[in-house]
Amino acid sequence: MLDFTSHVAADGLSAATNEPAPIDDRSLLDAYSNAVIDVTERVGPAVVRVETGPKLRNAHGRGGLGSGIVISPDGLVLTNSHVVGSAKEIRLRDVEGFVTDAHVLGVDADTDLALLRADGARELRYAALGNSKRLKRGQLVVAIGNPLGFESTVTAGVVSALGRSIRSVSGRTIEDVIQTDAALNPGNSGGALVSSRAEVIGINTAIIGGAQGLCFAISSNTALFVLGELIVHGRVRRAHLGIAAQTVPIPRRVAVATGTAATAIRIGEVLPNGPAEKAGLRTGDIILSLDKLKVAGADDLIRLLNADRIGQPVELGVLRAGAAERVIVKPEERRAQPGPHHLD
Repeated sequence: MLDFTSHVAADGLSAATNEPAPIDDRSLLDAYSNAVIDVTERVGPAVVRVETGPKLRNAHGRGGLGSGIVISPDGLVLTNSHVVGSAKEIRLRDVEGFVTDAHVLGVDADTDLALLRADGARELRYAALGNSKRLKRGQLVVAIGNPLGFESTVTAGVVSALGRSIRSVSGRTIEDVIQTDAALNPGNSGGALVSSRAEVIGINTAIIGGAQGLCFAISSNTALFVLGELIVHGRVRRAHLGIAAQTVPIPRRVAVATGTAATAIRIGEVLPNGPAEKAGLRTGDIILSLDKLKVAGADDLIRLLNADRIGQPVELGVLRAGAAERVIVKPEERRAQPGPHHLD
């Protein structure tokens, strides 16, 4: 006699109960492991150790201050601005031990990003920057870097939140930040946060001291904008509104009625004496558009507030207390300020 209670049909349902078959934990773990291994093998070689300044001469070989990501075969390297600081001497070391000097092409302290050029003639392994707007909360991510001198360290976790703003006691705000629980430590700064598609979707930048699993990365979309500006101009001129904000979903009926996206940005703080305060914007206001262009997230606002809008009035579509309003704001040039509490 056949034992129908243990028989599983081809469609994955129990033949006796017509219920889903039990999940094979080992298969799930193997799939998870294989995803992390694939990402590590494909992107790991593009993550380099960044050494700067006098520590290059450290006899114990502990001169590594951070990490960087090679983003082109001709040696463009993306890292954090706080990793390179004002260093005159910069050296890169890849996973195979190849060492080359590098120089700074541009620094943007407002997003804690810096662009380097490797001086060595050897063709370096590189990784592609992906589209961070496609990320979902709970999505698997892998962090690759060189924490505490331990080269090519890999940790895995999930995207905990999107569209965060991180700010230090000094007052600078970095917008459109990815929060993850993939473990980061000093030395991970400038390293890669990678999706399961092996796309770099973030540049690891900061942790909250004393907390567990609260780690942050600059989104790849922000990095792509900054990268273009640094390559063309050597710096980033941008306008700002004087707010701290994060990406939030909005009700579908509101999106349909206003012709805007399904997400927008909510103002969490209005900075004193800034353009937003002068224009009457308030904490809790939701910005839907800028000059009738949709603002679906913090990266959209960063992109739209370019140098051309410094000192020029712009019209914001704002949702306030459930009602749509129009507010005229005159953005000001954003000045570089000291950064937040970083990994190193």
